[in-house]
Amino acid sequence: MTRIDPSRMAEATRLTRAGRLGEATALIQQMLSGKEAPSAPSDGWAGPTLDLRAEPEPEARPRSKRAPGPPPGSERVPEPSPAPADTGRRLPGAWTTHTYANPFGRRSYKLYLPERRAGVALPLVVMLHGCTQKPDDFARGTRLNGLGEQLGFIVAYPGQTRTANPTRCWNWFRPTDQERERGELSLIAGITRAVIAEHGVDPARVYVAGLSAGGAAAALMARAYPDLCAAVGVHSGVAPGAASDVASALAAMRAPEGRQDIGEGGPVVPTIVFHGTADKTVNPANADAVVRHALGSARGLERVTERGRCDGGYSYRVTRHRDGDARTLVEDWRIDGLGHAWSGGDRKGSFTDPQGPDASRIMLDFFLRQRLGRAG
Repeated sequence: MTRIDPSRMAEATRLTRAGRLGEATALIQQMLSGKEAPSAPSDGWAGPTLDLRAEPEPEARPRSKRAPGPPPGSERVPEPSPAPADTGRRLPGAWTTHTYANPFGRRSYKLYLPERRAGVALPLVVMLHGCTQKPDDFARGTRLNGLGEQLGFIVAYPGQTRTANPTRCWNWFRPTDQERERGELSLIAGITRAVIAEHGVDPARVYVAGLSAGGAAAALMARAYPDLCAAVGVHSGVAPGAASDVASALAAMRAPEGRQDIGEGGPVVPTIVFHGTADKTVNPANADAVVRHALGSARGLERVTERGRCDGGYSYRVTRHRDGDARTLVEDWRIDGLGHAWSGGDRKGSFTDPQGPDASRIMLDFFLRQRLGRAG
């Protein structure tokens, strides 16, 4: 784990409180990377950023093609390219690019539509990438498009911009991006609603999942939109309430103090959690905080733990928290030896490790058992 110099951290906090965010950002990046931080982008954005990179970025790859059909209120991004082959073959569904905008900003998103029978209302999975990633990269690494084709899911991938965050992190640590119908959560929810309206998605089967900063944003979506999310998946993420600025975000990533705002009496949104025990970017103790937050005020749950090992790969422990009707409300996977990477992912994408259990398939199986108002 990166060693943080307390005196430099104190200086970064002082600069942030003084409103000198560009200087604070440069100092924090320098601490995390061990080298000089890049200058602010030419678009003038000078807000706080967190670089959660734990591995080198993948080599640049060709861009994928898109097909027509943006949701209402969205703008079509002009250049088309062929659908991605996330399993080594061309998928038969449509891979399209769109843009959504509201008073809080504008974000592009990619959409995978599987081949399907007319009139069938399919589930929707919204996938939130991690820092430095883009939707195409995240789709390759998780192979969600191929699974969406196989199991009958629509998959949407909102994309963060360098204007909003120089390392493309979702800003889970900013108060303005943690509230319902404000900031980035309103953009993610707006994209979700646009896809539901345009493609006849079953509104009782809408799910949100993410990695790292995207996992933290997915957990925030569960708290802010329990009426929209039937279930969420948090991979290597951070619990809501863990941070309110850059300094507290860095502290939470190193070791959460258990003071996350879990709320009182709110609905329990079924949640599946993945975290590697060797994660040096986001301390695995954050997974405990995510589980506590997901359980909220639920009491009297049965806790069942199993252990296993992947063929030629990592061992793991899975704990299921079940209610009196044997319905799993929270499923918690800990993978021994996994770092800051999507478990069981494809090396064609960044931040993946194929030696772990297949998080993508396991998440989708968990999601298929959940509907709004009913955990399976």
